[in-house]
Amino acid sequence: MLFIDNRDVTDPRMNLALEEFALRNLRTDEDCLLFYINEPSVIIGRHQNTLEEINLDYIKAHSIQVVRRISGGGAVYHDLGNLNFSFITRFDKTHFNNYTKFTAPVIRALNKLGVPAELNGRNDIVAGERKISGNAQFTSKNRMFSHGTLLFDSNLEDVVASLKVKKGKFESKGIKSVRSRVANITEFLDKKIDILEFRQVLLENIFEGTQDIPRYNFSDVELQQIESLAKTKYGSWDWNFGESPKFNVKNAHRFPFGEIEVRILVDKGLIQNIKFYGDFFAQRDIGELEILLTNIRYEREDIDEAIRNSDLTQYFGLITPSEFLDLLY
Repeated sequence: MLFIDNRDVTDPRMNLALEEFALRNLRTDEDCLLFYINEPSVIIGRHQNTLEEINLDYIKAHSIQVVRRISGGGAVYHDLGNLNFSFITRFDKTHFNNYTKFTAPVIRALNKLGVPAELNGRNDIVAGERKISGNAQFTSKNRMFSHGTLLFDSNLEDVVASLKVKKGKFESKGIKSVRSRVANITEFLDKKIDILEFRQVLLENIFEGTQDIPRYNFSDVELQQIESLAKTKYGSWDWNFGESPKFNVKNAHRFPFGEIEVRILVDKGLIQNIKFYGDFFAQRDIGELEILLTNIRYEREDIDEAIRNSDLTQYFGLITPSEFLDLLY
């Protein structure tokens, strides 16, 4: 495994661009580990409707950046007290949605620090039943990454105030508030350390005491390409916010794997525009399914016929065709 040093950059646009570039373009087949810390920002899941996930007034008032990532899942708040990790590996279908594999070395390191960390639910690390980490994954051709947040010493009031929380999400978990279910890792440490010391402890534990940790060094050309991606994609309004389609059908349902919301514009009985939102994790581009259903009659039988040869689990998770059709109606 190689360690990717992000040179202490805290711009979320640069860090997400670096992560995507590393996934798609690194000059190595070895697995890699990336750490990064972002300045105050809300990182939106790939399939989410940004304006419905954020408290825009609060974000503007506190100069918090909003950036969309390429992986699925829900919106998360980052600041200088939050450490992010990303394992970039060869794709293996048994590893996608297998968060145990990728969180295990992080959990072991936390346990050594005295933090009672364990994996809980589909993709959370908790300590004392309070969430300290959320995780997501993304795959591209023969590579994938599994990345996560670590709430080390974040401003939890900003975590709460920056995000709009959908009532049903937390009712389904029996949780009354966001603030009561999240915690900082510092609350569980006997010895006071800062986030850079914490990062070093994790690094040494993940590399199991290797004295000279092997690193991947970007060339000047690669750094220029990362900067260009940060500007043209992660710095653009179209990518981070985009426009929601007009619609006359809006349905949503929370499944065990996450929430799906669908918006459909129907004209003269035909689906003119369809858009899926949610915190689900997709192995394939959801846009493929949206294109497939465009110009199909908005009739259950016609849609059933259109999706007959599609593996819906690759777009959403464990969903049956019948459950998908129920969602659309």
